[in-house]
Amino acid sequence: MEIYTIIFRTLFIYFLIVIVFRMMGKREIGKLSVIDFVVSIMIAELAVISIEDPKIPMLNSIISIIVLLGIQLLLAIVSLKSRKMRELVDGKPSVIINEGKVDEEEMKKQRYNFDDLLTQLRENNIRSLNEVEFGILETTGKLSVIKKNEHTERSPLQMILPLILDGKVLEDNVEKVNKTPFWLRQELKRAGFKDIKSISFCSLNEDGSLYVDEKNKK
Repeated sequence: MEIYTIIFRTLFIYFLIVIVFRMMGKREIGKLSVIDFVVSIMIAELAVISIEDPKIPMLNSIISIIVLLGIQLLLAIVSLKSRKMRELVDGKPSVIINEGKVDEEEMKKQRYNFDDLLTQLRENNIRSLNEVEFGILETTGKLSVIKKNEHTERSPLQMILPLILDGKVLEDNVEKVNKTPFWLRQELKRAGFKDIKSISFCSLNEDGSLYVDEKNKK
């Protein structure tokens, strides 16, 4: 009889976890944030406990899994509305190689060593540090590499920096592209965007123009 209980629990937990992860949203395994990873491990452990010991009420594991799902969904909703929460949950990308020079201080902050750097450079088919203009350590731990031969008159890093996010001007990023908030507001007005709060995302294009995405109007 116990074998049938184990089979039933296995099938039930399997479909429950599939549903839970579908509800948590689509994200590649290699792109999981720290919190995603922790939640995944905890759910897996709860599933094992429920299947391994038929004497433990399965309801205990189900409740715990649902609580974790609730926490994950709540954080996702808050993160959509708050940039600070996104940074708290997912962290921020770090520039490890800036204009061909390795930033050792930033590496120390991220507890990232040269072995890690060289390994990930090899994974990006980079044979020498001389080939790299920018190396950006993403929040997932992956190293994004921009080669020197891809470098144009405008810094590649500038093209991927958000100047406005969720209706707020990111002044630090504006300074990094050698512009001012006043310049940004003037350019937006010329382009017909009067209310910054209505802008979901804005960045600087390679040709010096602005890419602007407005918030969906309800």
